[in-house]
This record gives sequence, C-alpha cells and structure tokens, in this order.
Amino acid sequence: MTQRAFLSVETSLTGRRWLGPNAEAERLAEAMAQITRLPLALCATLVTRGVAPQDAAAFLAPQLRDLLPDPLRMKDTGRAAARFLHAVKTRQRIAIFADYDVDGGSSAALLIIWLRAMGLQATLYIPDRIDEGYGPNVPAMAELGATHDLILCVDCGTLSHDPIAAAKCDVVVLDHHLGGETLPPAYAVVNPNRQDEDGDLGHLCAASVVFLMLVEANRQLRGDGVQGPDLMALLDLVALATVADVAPLIGVNRALVRQGLKVMARRDRPGLRALADVARMDQAPTAYALGFLLGPRVNAGGRIGQADLGARLLSTDNPTEATALAQRLDLLNTERRDIEARVREEALAQADARGIDGPLVWAAGDGWHPGVVGIVAARLKEATHRPAVVIGFDGNEGKGSARSVSGVDLGAAIHRIAAEGLLIKGGGHKMAAGLTVARDKLEAAMARLAELLAKQGAGAGGKEDLRIDSLLAPTAATADFVEQIEAAGPFGASAPAPRFAFADMAVTTRRVGESHLKISFGDGMGARIEGIAFGAFDTALGPALENAGHQRFHLAGRLELNTWGGRTKAQFRLEDAAKA
Repeated sequence: MTQRAFLSVETSLTGRRWLGPNAEAERLAEAMAQITRLPLALCATLVTRGVAPQDAAAFLAPQLRDLLPDPLRMKDTGRAAARFLHAVKTRQRIAIFADYDVDGGSSAALLIIWLRAMGLQATLYIPDRIDEGYGPNVPAMAELGATHDLILCVDCGTLSHDPIAAAKCDVVVLDHHLGGETLPPAYAVVNPNRQDEDGDLGHLCAASVVFLMLVEANRQLRGDGVQGPDLMALLDLVALATVADVAPLIGVNRALVRQGLKVMARRDRPGLRALADVARMDQAPTAYALGFLLGPRVNAGGRIGQADLGARLLSTDNPTEATALAQRLDLLNTERRDIEARVREEALAQADARGIDGPLVWAAGDGWHPGVVGIVAARLKEATHRPAVVIGFDGNEGKGSARSVSGVDLGAAIHRIAAEGLLIKGGGHKMAAGLTVARDKLEAAMARLAELLAKQGAGAGGKEDLRIDSLLAPTAATADFVEQIEAAGPFGASAPAPRFAFADMAVTTRRVGESHLKISFGDGMGARIEGIAFGAFDTALGPALENAGHQRFHLAGRLELNTWGGRTKAQFRLEDAAKA
C-alpha cells in the first residue's frame, strides 16, 4: 500500500512528493519518549538512526574510547607503525606524499605535527592537479625516493604500482580509496577498503586511517617507555577531513567529529583559527561550518592555486604564516566560485541537451578547469538526482570527477571501466571518483559507465521523495528545542539533520545575491521564523516564493542555531515548499 503524501503534497515546487514518518516510527518514538523522558522530536530522530531506548543515553553522549576501533583491525597497521617509528628513532629522512584535497591536507598535517613534536621535520609533497593529476607519479616518487628513506603516501597510493616501485625506498600507504586485485609493492598498505579487508571500517576517511596508525605508534612507544604526542589535540583535523570528505557520520566517525568540534572550539590551532576568522565564523564550529565554510577554503589551493597551501595552513604553528595563508586561500576560494559558476552553467546546458532521464548525467568541455569539475559534478547530481560526471579536456586528454547518489557504487564502476581499457586511469569510492579519459574513448566510456550504473538501479525512478520527520508550529521552533535536537548530532552524510515541516505559512522573502533567498514566515499567531534558502534560484523554489503575493505555503527544511549580537535563536534552512 502506497504511503499517503505528507500534508497531501504530491508534487512540491521542486517536483518531489513529501512523505512523513510511518505509523511504526511514530509508535517507537512515543514509546522511547515514555521510557527515556526525552523530548518526542528528539526520540523521533533517534528512531530514524536505529537507536533503541536502552542505548539512547550512550548515543547522545558518545565516548571515543568506547567506539575507537583497535588499529590492528586494519591489515598492515602494526607493520606501518613499526616502520614509521624506526624512521623516527633513527632520524631517517621522511617524505609525505599527499592528495591535494582537505582529506589529504589534513592527513599530511597530522603526520607533520606529530613528527614536529618528536623533533623531526618531514618533506611535504603534494602533486599539482593539472600538471601531475591525482596520486603518486613515477617522476615525483623517483625523485623523493632518491633523497629520502621513507615515503608516506596519504589519501592516495593504493593503485599506484609503478610510481611506488619507482621510489626505490620504503613506502607506506595510508589510504581509504577502493583497492584493486593486487596491492602495490609498498612496505605496508593500510586501507580499510583493500579487497582483503572485511569492509567494517570502510567508512573511514584517510585522516582517520592516519590517526589510527598514530594511535598504534603511540602504543608501541609506550611499550618502550616513551610518551608519544597528544593525539586528542589532533582531532580537529580528523573532524575537518571526515566532514569535508563527506564520510558518513556514523559510529566512530560521529564520535571523532563530535570530539573534534570541541577541540576546534578552543581555537588552539593557528591555521584553523585564521581560517575561521577570514570565513567570518562568529560562533562555535559545526559540521556545516566544516563542510561549507572551512573545507572549500582549504580545498581552494589544490583546485586552482598552489597545491600545498591547505596542508601548510593546517600544519603551521606560526600565527603570522597562518594568517597569510588563510587570506590567500580565501581569495582563491572567491576565484574558484567564479570559475565554477561559468563551468556549471555550460555543463548544465550540455547535460540538459543530452538528456537527464538516463542512469548517468555527464558533460565535457574544452578548457574546463579540472579544479572545479568535482564541484560541478556534485551540482549536476543534486539537480538531476542521478550519478554525474564532469570532464575538462586539455588537448586529447580529459580529467574528470564523478559524484554518485545513495545506493549506487560509482567507484567500483569507474574502477571496472578503467580495467576494461576505456579510461586512462580511474578510481575512488562509492560516492565520488576521479578519472582520466582519451577524447576518442569518451562516448564509449560514458556509455559503458551508464550501462554499469543502470544495473545498480541508477535512474530507475524519478526524483526521490522528500522525507519529513515531524510537523512543527512556529512557536515550537525555539533555540532550546534546536539544542535538544542537536544532541543527536553532529549531522551530515548518512546522518542527516531531522527535517521539519511548517504548514500553511504566510511568507515574505528577499533575494540575496544571485541565487539565495532570505525568508520570514509565520502562522498569523505572532511567532515568526527567519530562514534562508541557498541556491533557491537554481530551482523553481526561488521564483515561486519571490512572487508569492498573498499565497500561503507549506515549508520543509532543517532548523539550526544562529547567534548574532549575543542572542541565539532558531533559524530555518529552507529546502522545499508547496502551495498550501
């Protein structure tokens, strides 16, 4: 039997059907509220997370010591830590080869800061996105190997057989990308997504893998009677990487981010403090701030500027250098947004002309900056609710990024067509992947990728239904209420914040910038809520609400806290609306 549409919304302004909680979920939430004496809306959120009443207290106050896995559950961790410590004890020359994104930069910073505390300096090497592309390459690894005793490849290296062989020195890989049938000739490969792993820790980002290796290194040091560096103080970097890499906020990831946000709130790290200041963060850090304010700025260097700027910012202990690097990254991020806007417009038009009803949406263009194709692929995915690939060509070779939707393993499909010879190279994980393709194989590669994704169910349905957790009155949307809900956080990938609906609201709006919409609404009984809809004018939402007149609307979105002028109040982040 088809579930009845919530508030009778069969087709919203964004073309979605609204669905509320089913009777079973409502019953479980009410039972939990009676047993635990927790607010009903919070219990509803816990039920959606699969939390049982007896586990509610532990879920709301997760302890990292209870959730952190034994590092030795990952193959090669003990071997990697022992080789790392041998290099430290014998003062060997260590190089760190890192990816150019937030996860890679954070991973490199973790190692640099740890080694600095032990009195060692490491060489940082981050490849140029345009000139070298993703991951280790033969010339760079050969050069590093000639002048170093140990190379640590972080957030990369699992598929880099030839480059690692070219190093001619010991290489330790600390990665999380999908592994192939064979491992590269490294001294150790620590990766929860190796094919011979059970996958239980496959949700970890690379920075978490590095952190666990350092946990094991500290444990081995203690066995020798030596106290290692303070690892808890490094959790701000692990939290940033986890959120920015869109790792699911479940299990230990949730605990890492929750504790990392507390560390970040102390503002002890010069780089993150400077970055928060240029991003004008005026309240305690949240997962949203990590993903949308800090992460994009750290990424900007790798996207369109100097590849190592982000890692240098995160690892520096010099406040003056931190301020200069943060300002440089902020400027690059502004430039990145302008470049992205141009590519996004062209890619959307091309994809629309090609057709967006199949299992895959893709676009390719000459001169599209490889530093923004990943962001544009994400925008295509969001607009079409299908896996998306965006490729920028320079001559006969194109470099692209792909983003997937829930339930479709894009990384495995990309890896397969690379193995079939349709790509020059490609790899990634379930939700995101990178690829390099020859121009004469582009159409065949995309057709084969679409075929593989169709077998996984991509594009089989229309737009996903919009899930509503609860109906609220404006008077209930208080700061205290939001604080209660946030106890179930932090919210993010695989653990979305609860979505609330407000029925039959009178709305006033104001356009902000090119695509955003400020909104104020109430039910006529006195209470009003302020909110914002980001990117509203990229959909039908913005024009419809801007020209609402006296029309009333049902509204759906998330609640968050907004602190301004010493006052904290609830703010609404509008996601969808329907005429009442």
